[in-house]
Amino acid sequence: MQKTQMNTDKAAMTLSLVCVLHCFFVPSFVIVGSSFLSLNFNNEIVHYLIILVAVPLSVFALYTGYKNHKSASFLPYGIFGLMILILAVLLGEEKIGELGEQVLTTLGATIVAFAHYKNYQLCKSLECDSCHD
Repeated sequence: MQKTQMNTDKAAMTLSLVCVLHCFFVPSFVIVGSSFLSLNFNNEIVHYLIILVAVPLSVFALYTGYKNHKSASFLPYGIFGLMILILAVLLGEEKIGELGEQVLTTLGATIVAFAHYKNYQLCKSLECDSCHD
């Protein structure tokens, strides 16, 4: 179970990075590529899809880490970060503007990544063989 937790923490950290990269680079890609693309791409669908994957994956990894090691030191960060990410998607660009959405998304993704990093580090620091790669 610890290997699963470590792998899901890695996946969740990667997904947090994808969130940030999507937030900052997709608008640039759309602007640069607009002369080449003739299709209309709904950016909000991508936000919902990322949240639909990120939230269950993060909850699973954080819960598994807590269950394996009985330490909740990283849980408040993970919960807070996920709440910020969900808030950014729910409020959207229409209510808080593009900059507001980018700030909330970056903040939430960074906090979630930090929580998974702490969870991962806790697992790596244990002496049991099942926690090491």
